[in-house]
Amino acid sequence: MATVIDGKEVAGSVIEAVKTASELLQKETGVQTGLAVVIVGNDPASHAYVSSKSKMAKECGFTSVQHTLPEETTQEELAALVQTLNADPSLHGILVQLPLPKHLNSEPIIQSVLPEKDVDGLHVVNAGKLATGDLEGGLVSCTPAGSMVFVRRVHGEDLSGLNAVVIGRSTLFGKPMGQLLLAANATVTIAHSRTKDLASVCRNADILVAAVGRAEMVKADWVKPGATVIDVGINRIAAPEKGEGKSRMVGDVAFAECADVAGVITPVPGGVGPMTIAMLMANTVIAAYRKAGRKAPKF
Repeated sequence: MATVIDGKEVAGSVIEAVKTASELLQKETGVQTGLAVVIVGNDPASHAYVSSKSKMAKECGFTSVQHTLPEETTQEELAALVQTLNADPSLHGILVQLPLPKHLNSEPIIQSVLPEKDVDGLHVVNAGKLATGDLEGGLVSCTPAGSMVFVRRVHGEDLSGLNAVVIGRSTLFGKPMGQLLLAANATVTIAHSRTKDLASVCRNADILVAAVGRAEMVKADWVKPGATVIDVGINRIAAPEKGEGKSRMVGDVAFAECADVAGVITPVPGGVGPMTIAMLMANTVIAAYRKAGRKAPKF
């Protein structure tokens, strides 16, 4: 039976390290780390995310600023707010909660955030720094960064000689995850829906990362015995056992059967999920250190 990674516990240890780093920065330089979160519209899931991010920022000792804009906000109004936040020296991180309402174009908004304040790691400059292996200069997208914390805790900093397979090639996760694994010296394959005989590609992986958005697609016979399996999927499936119309959350990995084969596995929920907010806080304090001309902490 695999060792199951407790994402909440690992995320908690990252948050503790962030608190320590932000306290130290304030004590030594007088700088309080600042995070601004912008939300447009009434999407309940987005509001839940934003309130948990703002709450965590306060817990970490940050200045936490939240801008809640009405559904009918125009592209120009949102762009003007981002420019104001860019110019505010007390803010080190800016996060625009996605998805935006349909009438707004998110890409120019994301790209208008200063790269050094882009704590979501979505700016092309940050993507480019990751692609060229500059892990010290950019900010890495939170979910791959969090997944990488798990990998390092299992295998250490150097993944030389290990085969890693990432299923999924999205700009948000698959590509940056592949680049992080590559930077740590793993031999990386990025597989996807067009990959021929996906199961046999996966069976070669010492580290298997699933991010396709298909419920329980990865079966036990896809997993190399003793492999580390990181499940990034979030899918809702019917759960009639809970009552009519009820659902439950599962990952892209058939957890119960794969846990019998894998060496280490992350659950859904409670695996990668909690790490995303923790790494957002880590990115914000890293940005604050860089702005203050200090060597940024590692998480």
